[in-house]
Amino acid sequence: MTRPAAGGFIHMKKALTHLKRDPVLAAIIERVGPYSVQYREPVFHTLVSSITYQQLSGKAAATIFGRLLTAAKADPLTPESILKLRPARMRALGLSGQKMEYIRTLARMTRDSDVDFERLAELDDDGVIAHLTRVKGVGVWTAQMFLIFALRRPNVLPTGDLGVRAAMMKAYNLAELPKPAEMVQLAAPWHPYCSVATWYLWRSLGGEAAI
Repeated sequence: MTRPAAGGFIHMKKALTHLKRDPVLAAIIERVGPYSVQYREPVFHTLVSSITYQQLSGKAAATIFGRLLTAAKADPLTPESILKLRPARMRALGLSGQKMEYIRTLARMTRDSDVDFERLAELDDDGVIAHLTRVKGVGVWTAQMFLIFALRRPNVLPTGDLGVRAAMMKAYNLAELPKPAEMVQLAAPWHPYCSVATWYLWRSLGGEAAI
């Protein structure tokens, strides 16, 4: 799989010139405008945020995550700041029992170096996904969002993302949501800038992934 460019830098002029060879994507790029992704740091705090935001509206998740920061008295969050909170206290913040357990498991694994955020930059995309999905509650989609928005990997295509599937169906006039194999086929001309194309697809529907 693709490794990131030095420092996670994507040469946007080169990327956009390449992506505009696909006339459908070219029209989306023209309509959406400049690429303005908001990156996060590739750290424990960011993955806790990702878990918190899973299956919630942005507003509800932001409220709960804000409460968690206040309760932990840490920004950015650390494994120690999470583990000093009692489970009942975390539930009272609005976290489901499942998410509370996911976050505490991540905190323990990070504290014990079973999850090593400093090492992630050295791994290829598949290696990062394998490393992070060992944590219960961190699936492939969450790991891919971490690749795009935290590690700044340029060539990630999240085939399980409903927003990307819906955007591709609309843009390419498909009769139904595309399956992963069809998405990979449509995205073949985008390599090695699938992450940039993915952002434009989200924006084409007026949305943006939150992690």
